[in-house]
Amino acid sequence: MPHPSTADLDALIQALLGAGVEFIVIGGAAAVLHGAPVTTQDLDIVHRRTADNVQRFVDLLIDLDATFRGRDLRPTVDLLSGRGQLNLSTKLGPLDPLCELHDGRGYEELLPHSQVLTDGSSQIRALDLDTLISVKASSGRARDKLVLPILLALRDRTRPG
Repeated sequence: MPHPSTADLDALIQALLGAGVEFIVIGGAAAVLHGAPVTTQDLDIVHRRTADNVQRFVDLLIDLDATFRGRDLRPTVDLLSGRGQLNLSTKLGPLDPLCELHDGRGYEELLPHSQVLTDGSSQIRALDLDTLISVKASSGRARDKLVLPILLALRDRTRPG
């Protein structure tokens, strides 16, 4: 059975949380969690690359029938411990774990620039809005530049004063 082309963000996040995977939501899903009126097709995360966390993540990915998009290859501990980005297809939709951002920052470096957001009964760690804006502005991708005015307006609207 083919995997869905659009992520079920809630289900993917709940699966990660339920498996005990330490991660930070980035990208379009972080914008959504902050309340931006945008959509996204996938869940982008930066995961902690400790041996235990990567093993929990790989175990979850096996349960989610994860493969590289368009290929019948499975993610491995070595790949999730590395430096790159994995574009995965799962039974809950696309999931893109990044070992590091384009600027070389991984989980440990991003942790001080993240915040815990509450979505119902779940607590989800996401990039803070200022860092998300900075990452989007520095990526050089056209789609990131398109969402910048929305994120800036959201920041201006939600800042006290």
